[in-house]
Amino acid sequence: MSLREFVEEMEEKGGVAHVKAQVSPSYEISSVMKSFDGGPLLVFDNVKGYRTKVVANVCGTRERICSALNANPENLYKRLLDAWRSPTPAKVVKEGPVKEVVEKADLSKIPILRHFEKDAAPYITSGIVSARNPDGKTENVSIHRLMIVDKNRLAIRLVPRHLFKLWSMAKEEVKDLEVAISIGLHPALLMAATSVLPFGVSEFSVANVLLKGGLRLIKCENVNAYAPADAELVLEGTILAEKEILEGPLVDITGTYDVQRSQPLVKITGIMHREDYIYHALLPSGTEHRLLMGLPHETMIWEAVANVVPVVRAVNLSAGGCGWLHAIISIEKQTEGDGKNALMAAFAAHSSLKHAVVVDTDIDVFNLENVEWAIATRFQANEDLIIIPNARGSTLDPSADQETGSTTKLGIDATRPLTKPINKFTRAKIPTSERIERIIGEIKRSTC
Repeated sequence: MSLREFVEEMEEKGGVAHVKAQVSPSYEISSVMKSFDGGPLLVFDNVKGYRTKVVANVCGTRERICSALNANPENLYKRLLDAWRSPTPAKVVKEGPVKEVVEKADLSKIPILRHFEKDAAPYITSGIVSARNPDGKTENVSIHRLMIVDKNRLAIRLVPRHLFKLWSMAKEEVKDLEVAISIGLHPALLMAATSVLPFGVSEFSVANVLLKGGLRLIKCENVNAYAPADAELVLEGTILAEKEILEGPLVDITGTYDVQRSQPLVKITGIMHREDYIYHALLPSGTEHRLLMGLPHETMIWEAVANVVPVVRAVNLSAGGCGWLHAIISIEKQTEGDGKNALMAAFAAHSSLKHAVVVDTDIDVFNLENVEWAIATRFQANEDLIIIPNARGSTLDPSADQETGSTTKLGIDATRPLTKPINKFTRAKIPTSERIERIIGEIKRSTC
């Protein structure tokens, strides 16, 4: 149930590429990651200045995530929903591989990447932050970007969600919030940490279900927080109640630089890690980033749309929409108006969603040429367009209001009208045979 076990599993399936050449954590590793975005899991065996290996693209494809969760594309959303609805507390153990080395804080010993040319500093981008409220009853586990300030301090980007609420609760009591930052985890933990859950539900309990009861937690040495026993690396520290620093810029999911903000400081008090730990690097705006953020929201869209139309075939928060701002949804349309109901349900389910397209089940939502064809042949702007001005959107969208996130949303119903013959909207086919398919295959091979 560890990252290294998952990497070994991918090795056996031929899904890992090793980078043997020496590469620097400043720009060089991220450059290679960018070139193989959405491709194989990468292992950097020779990191300049460090003995530690770096792995990347761990959750870089849907197929890899499905493999990690023992799911397939058809039941992935249901797998996530079942875990969200029936969280089960993980077992707490006294010892684990992550406690092999316990030492003082020195972030300079970790191969933390500097990703893009205008980044303010090196950033930890794959760490899950676990914390409990002052009375210890409520736990949150979530991913946050962490900017290196010096050897024992980080700046954390806190959006106003659950960890921000825990920090605010501690701040009201004039206390720092104790946290564990875990790096190098099985994909199930990353998927759980990005899930959208009610406040008070621990993402560790969701991860435990995804791992079929196999998650083990350890109590940290220096702080009142828990971390996965099989993590590669854990940073222990506190989010300071009274000290903030200017954080950013850093590239976010849109591939553009997010704005600078005053954000809380994290003081690291200790580090635990495996003797030969591996560091998980996640490329901001890369496919892994988009899938980890987007898949839970695809699940929410799928469930919401399924409540208003009989059949939802697929949902795609598309790469061109940054895995966040654009959705394509295929439904089995029963009556006129189903498409518009599906659009409104999608916008309600994912508040950051900016543009959405609904298509019929004969359209592959992952084939954008197919989707464009549906818009070209089945959509009339005066009848099938929904525009919602001044709606809450995402501050990650540089064209939106950067203070409030206010944006204009657009929905396209590209389902075929039921009032016209279906043959008017069916693509023509050419009869074929095994012999012709064989000939075509030979031609393709000879021209490669």
